[in-house]
Amino acid sequence: MRKIFGLLILTVLSAVILSSGMIAQSSPPAGGQTQGDQQAAGAQIQSEQLSPEAEAALGQKVVKAIVMLPYYGVFDSIGYKLQGRTVTLTGQVLRSSLKPDAEHSVKKIEGVDKVINNIEILPPGPIDMSIREQVRQAIYTYGPLFKYANMPNPPIRIIVKNARVTLLGVVDTEADKNLCTMRANQVRDTLSVTNELRVVKP
Repeated sequence: MRKIFGLLILTVLSAVILSSGMIAQSSPPAGGQTQGDQQAAGAQIQSEQLSPEAEAALGQKVVKAIVMLPYYGVFDSIGYKLQGRTVTLTGQVLRSSLKPDAEHSVKKIEGVDKVINNIEILPPGPIDMSIREQVRQAIYTYGPLFKYANMPNPPIRIIVKNARVTLLGVVDTEADKNLCTMRANQVRDTLSVTNELRVVKP
């Protein structure tokens, strides 16, 4: 079955990254199946396949549906995986309502047959909440990084779980990426900082 893995940098509507297609070999038929059974199974697999163009178009619709969610903010990061017409939602969100809202929004997309919701809801503990806000201020109010604060959707996502910070999204340069790590590491009570930002030239 043909699979496409889509990674969302859910920051700017145009930031859609579809990774390369990967072919998975279908399992051989179990013993005792008739030729008709095998043909029916083959037809079902065939019906789930999409052309590269159709997969890209469907992926862009998924991106748009998630980016447009109310309350989707700097402390959330939602990704997806496309397998035929099945969408698997991944990532982490702070507001619990975002998990069902994302599923409902993607289910309404024409061409989507099924949604698997694997989004994790982050714990809202007071220490983590304090770290989130301090990291946000440390990055977005810092002179060389202030340009990112003026973008319609925050390009630098700040995920905090058990005092551990993960930075996701995109920045313009390697220097900006390193600055984000430095600024986040200066926040009190932070146990670790993992920088998974991607450098994408504007």
